[in-house]
Amino acid sequence: MLRSSRAILRSIRNLDSLQYKAKCPAGAFSVINSFVSYITLRSATSVAQHNITTAAMSTTKNAQATLSPLFPNVKLVPRPNTERGGDDHGWLKTFHTFSFAGYWDPRYMSFGNLRVINEDRVEPSEGFGTHGHREMEIFSYVVSGELEHKDSMGNLEILKRGDIQLTSAGTGIRHSEYNRNRKSVVHFLQIWAEPHTRGLQPKYFTRHFSDEEKTDKLVTVVAPVGSEGVNEEREGSGPAPVQSNVTLKTTILSPGKSVEHLFPAPASSETQRKGYIHVIQTSGYNTNAAKGNRVRVNGGLELSEGDGAFAWGANGDKLEIENVGTTPAEVLVFDIE
Repeated sequence: MLRSSRAILRSIRNLDSLQYKAKCPAGAFSVINSFVSYITLRSATSVAQHNITTAAMSTTKNAQATLSPLFPNVKLVPRPNTERGGDDHGWLKTFHTFSFAGYWDPRYMSFGNLRVINEDRVEPSEGFGTHGHREMEIFSYVVSGELEHKDSMGNLEILKRGDIQLTSAGTGIRHSEYNRNRKSVVHFLQIWAEPHTRGLQPKYFTRHFSDEEKTDKLVTVVAPVGSEGVNEEREGSGPAPVQSNVTLKTTILSPGKSVEHLFPAPASSETQRKGYIHVIQTSGYNTNAAKGNRVRVNGGLELSEGDGAFAWGANGDKLEIENVGTTPAEVLVFDIE
């Protein structure tokens, strides 16, 4: 499947290019261009969504009751840390929740408009060289370290813990992302969402949310343009504005504490709303079974660092996330129309 998919991608012109820098055996650097076809990926989206949905809906009521006893109508499908894609490139350690670059799994192409959740660690003085994007909403969530963003719109910024940077690529931008720090690794999540409107002018936004703001509260940090509390200032308060039907919330949950996400009404053509939960790997890079911080979802499913879960719920259903570990857990919660 991977080999044939790459052949298809190579045959299509005018694709987005994502550049990776890798060390050659002699110690020099080369640039590996991994082409991602929006058309090909989009055509596979319906298949991926069908597979995930089928897995959830075919689960017996007894099994679902075990996963979500507090809210048995909510469907949960785990995405364990060990099943994520990704690799250790030396300069970059990365995990992919959805198919990306050299990782291809037709079951995990996207989830609604949510296309990419990459958890990246970039070594000191390394980074992603200048590359282009178009027709994609791209946001970075910085966990630790410093990330330099530089783009063709003239933006140059060093992002640190608590910062959210959102690029609405629209008709096209070019940018680079580097760790200019010579001592510390930068750990961040790169998230892509497909826009609901094409052909827009590229825009850039930054927001900052302190640990105090997020502690034991579920805070909305990215939300669709036009939503309550969202403004389109380059730097402002409230959630960063995204041209997509995706909302990102986050919390730093203390042991014994819990937060709730209420499923809004689904789109008129749907009976359920989608959600996705991701527990950030804050205690270190780990490709094995998830460990460290631990949360329980709806009184049943337990997730540790690097784990995630797909969710479906009707209007008024809930995702209750409780920290059942001994240390604070940093958790992302996506609401997807």
